[in-house]
Amino acid sequence: MRTERDPLGTRDVPDSALYGIQTVRALENFAISGQRPLEPFVIAQVWIKKAAALTHRDTGRLAPEIAQAIVAAADEVLAGQHQEQFVVDPWQAGAGTSHNMNVNEVLANRANELLGKARGQYVPVHPNDHVNMAQSTNDTIPTNIRLAVLRQWPLLRSALEALTESLAGKGREFDHVVKAGRTHLQDAMPIRLGQEFAAYAGTMTRTLRRLHEAVDYLNDLGIGGSAVGTGVTVEPSYPERTVAHLREITGITTLRVGADRIQLMQSMGDVAAFSGALRGLAIELSKISSDLRLMVSGPRTGFDEIVLPAVQPGSSIMPGKINPSIPEMVNQVCFQVIGCDTTVTLAAEHGQLELNVMMPVIAHNVLLSMQLLTNAIDSFTTRCVQGIAANEAMCAYWVERSAALATALMPQIGYAAAAELAKRSVREGVLIRDLVRREGVLPEDEVDTVLDLRRLTEIGVPSGAHGSSAGG
Repeated sequence: MRTERDPLGTRDVPDSALYGIQTVRALENFAISGQRPLEPFVIAQVWIKKAAALTHRDTGRLAPEIAQAIVAAADEVLAGQHQEQFVVDPWQAGAGTSHNMNVNEVLANRANELLGKARGQYVPVHPNDHVNMAQSTNDTIPTNIRLAVLRQWPLLRSALEALTESLAGKGREFDHVVKAGRTHLQDAMPIRLGQEFAAYAGTMTRTLRRLHEAVDYLNDLGIGGSAVGTGVTVEPSYPERTVAHLREITGITTLRVGADRIQLMQSMGDVAAFSGALRGLAIELSKISSDLRLMVSGPRTGFDEIVLPAVQPGSSIMPGKINPSIPEMVNQVCFQVIGCDTTVTLAAEHGQLELNVMMPVIAHNVLLSMQLLTNAIDSFTTRCVQGIAANEAMCAYWVERSAALATALMPQIGYAAAAELAKRSVREGVLIRDLVRREGVLPEDEVDTVLDLRRLTEIGVPSGAHGSSAGG
């Protein structure tokens, strides 16, 4: 152990730790979840420290050897080293001061080692005076959240695009399969299985568009706002220089210098809007997963209209049982994401005056949602959607038995007579088609024309001599 001192006194710090006394205090105070910060939250903070050191080297505010040592320490972390040194629980003191100091201490101690000095002495590199120069938790953590989301966004976007294309492909593959439509989980007019899957793809396309719009706002960075957004202790050129370095370090070329750093510090609205878009994605994704679970239900006592890939045995007691395991997982992930967004919503609202102190929990929940959704969508696409097959026989079986087929007769016989036929079909267990023939409701040569199931899945009025006809 080594002994370190801060304004509150002394603490023993493990010799093996690159972190220091303020991190130790955080470990004592915030033994909450046993979790460590998510990796994007660490990486983004190190990006900021590296960019700041480069800026201060450029302006001469940091001696070149100190700046270079901080940059070298940051590069080690960015290369995957020292990950075990970032230890502060996601549920911590407000604003993220503990996380910021954890990063400051790790980089300072490692920089000093690279300069041939001992850990814990903070000479010549100090965590506050040098690594944190011209920065505050109050501007680095909001910037961190934006950078961390932007870093993860391409992975989520790629996963969502692959799912959308897979759903669209199934739409084309299943376009010839007519099945029973259902509304209120009751018989409705026929629809093509391909139309259902094409609509799922369209839903994902619209969701992706909303996410793109929400992401764009996150490119505005408030770095340089310092303590309350005014930029005290910050050189006028610092924001532009630091954002330029961040573009180069991160490869995110869309980053912008925020026009109003006070606003970007006060408000978590941009992050909350993105979280809300993730919630929208979760809602749509869960609905699609639930639909698949209904369509695959059975195989003898349910719809049995599609077949999902068998990924694992479905029961420890019932032999041969196969469950829709992947859609079930997706449902659960979506429920978690919706819960994460509720947390983000409450936390974003709970900022006071010049700062939102609930940023650590906002960061954790947004980044967790992105991680969960990315992985779940990847699994959903590759282990479920791509392998879905249509059970064409069961689709044909159910659609012929739909009482809603009586709707096709309305132009010929009116609503009331069609309703009576639907009721008789259910009561007597007779197909609508057979009932129409038996009762002579239509001339024999018109029955199959009016009840052409494929044409009933397209816009138009069912054809027949007793009613008007439209294209279909």
